[in-house]
Amino acid sequence: MKVVIIGAGIAGCTAYLELQKHISKISSITIYEAYNTSKDATAEQREQGPTHSSTLLVGGGLAVAPNGLGVLQRLDEDLLREVTRSGYATSHSNLKDKNGNLLIRMEPNNPSGSIDAGPALQMHSVGCSRHLLWRCLRDRISDDHISNKRVLDVTANAQGKNIVRFADGSDPVEADLVIGADGVRSTAKRALFPESKEDPYLPNYEGLVGIGGFIPASEVKDCVEKGSMNFIFGGNGFFGYFFSDSSLSDPHRDSPFHISEPGDSLAWWSTYQIKECPDRKSIDIQDVTRQLRERHSHWKDPVVQKVLESVQVQNMYPTWTLPPLPTWERDGVVLLGDAAHALPPTSGQGASQALEDCEAFALLLAHHINKLADENSSVEQEQAALNQAINAAANQYVALRQPRVGEILKAAQRMQNTKRDMGVIQEYAMYTFMKLYGLFPSLAGKPIRKVTEYNISEEVSRFLAARN
Repeated sequence: MKVVIIGAGIAGCTAYLELQKHISKISSITIYEAYNTSKDATAEQREQGPTHSSTLLVGGGLAVAPNGLGVLQRLDEDLLREVTRSGYATSHSNLKDKNGNLLIRMEPNNPSGSIDAGPALQMHSVGCSRHLLWRCLRDRISDDHISNKRVLDVTANAQGKNIVRFADGSDPVEADLVIGADGVRSTAKRALFPESKEDPYLPNYEGLVGIGGFIPASEVKDCVEKGSMNFIFGGNGFFGYFFSDSSLSDPHRDSPFHISEPGDSLAWWSTYQIKECPDRKSIDIQDVTRQLRERHSHWKDPVVQKVLESVQVQNMYPTWTLPPLPTWERDGVVLLGDAAHALPPTSGQGASQALEDCEAFALLLAHHINKLADENSSVEQEQAALNQAINAAANQYVALRQPRVGEILKAAQRMQNTKRDMGVIQEYAMYTFMKLYGLFPSLAGKPIRKVTEYNISEEVSRFLAARN
C-alpha cells in the first residue's frame, strides 16, 4: 500500500507515526509539505507563508489535554515524556474577571475542589510551545520521507489509485491512500467534492483575532499559581497566561502526572473582536501593540499589567473555522485535523482532536488491512480489495469522529462569545453567572471531564465490537 500525506504539521507527522506503528503492509509513506520541514527549522521559519488558522500556528503556545496526551502515550512513551519535558503540566484552570478576582477554579482531576487531594490519579494537561510539540514529532521521521513540494490538486479514483499533482509541474504521483492534513484551506478537501467548481465549504473568519508571546517567568512567579492555566475575562476582550516550561532541576518535569516547579518562561495571549479580517502582511505591529495596551490598561490583573509593560507583539492571528463538512473522506482521500474540522482556540482541543483523528483512523485502517488475504490474486483483485478496506476504515472513521468533534465545536462557539465586545450590564452578568457556577466545582468540571477522560483507542475497540 502506497500512502501520501499532505502537510507536515502536527496532524501530518502524527498520522505518519501512527500508520508506521500499526500497519506493516505499507510499501511507502511520503509527506509533502510546502514550507520548511527541516528538523532544525525555527518557529519563525515554519511560519513563512499564508497560515490561515490559529490552530495551525507553530510559534504560539497550546495545551494538550489528557485525551491528547493519551494518544502520545500509546504511540510512544518516550514521546510523551519528551513533550511534557518541553512544556509544563497544569492541574487546574482559574477563570477570573479583569481585576484578577477568581470566578471559577476548575480541577478536572479533583472534582471535590479540595486543594489537598493528594497526587493526581490521571494525567494533567500540558501547556507548551506549538513548535516544540511539532519538533518532538518531526524528530521521529526520517528526512527522506518528507518532500518539500506544494500540492496543486488531488483526484480521488474509485476504481484505482488516487492522483496527486504538484504546483511545480513535476510528475504526479499515485497513491492508494491520500491523507489531507493540510489545514483549514486544505487542497485535499477539494477532492471530496469534485462536482463543485469552487470550494463549497470555505473557511469562516470568526471575527476574532489573537496575539501572544512569552515573557520571563521571574517577573510574575509571585502572581501565578503553580500548575495553573489562567483565563481573564473582560467586556472588551480576553487574556490568558500559563507557565510554558518546567524548572530544569525538577525531578518530575517529564511526567504529566505531577506538577513541577515552573521554569523560565510564561506564555500569554490575548483575543479580541475585529469585524474585518486583518491582512497579516500589511498590519502595523506597533499600532497593534499600542491598541493592546489601551484595551487592557484599566484591567487590574497584575500579570496582564506586567505583560503590557514589556510586550512586543510580533504577529496577529485571525481565528478561522470550517463549516461542518458532510464527509471527511472519498474513495481513499481522508481528511484529518484542521482539514476536516478547524476548531476555535476556545475549545482547548485543537491539537488533541487532531491527535485523536490520527490514532482512530490508523487503528480502523489496521483492522481492515490486516484482514486482507495474502493469497495470490490478480493485480486488479488486490487493488479492489485494498480500496474496499481503505473505504471501510474511512467510513467508520467519519462515523466515529464527527459526532464527538461536533459537540466540542458547539461548546467552543458558546464560550467564544465571551471574548467579544459587550456592554457593562452584559459583562457583569457574565461575572455573576461564572461566580455562581463556580460554587459547584463538580458541576463546573463535568463538561471538561467528559472531553478529557475520553480514550480514543478504547472507543475504536467498542465501535468495532458493536459492528461485529
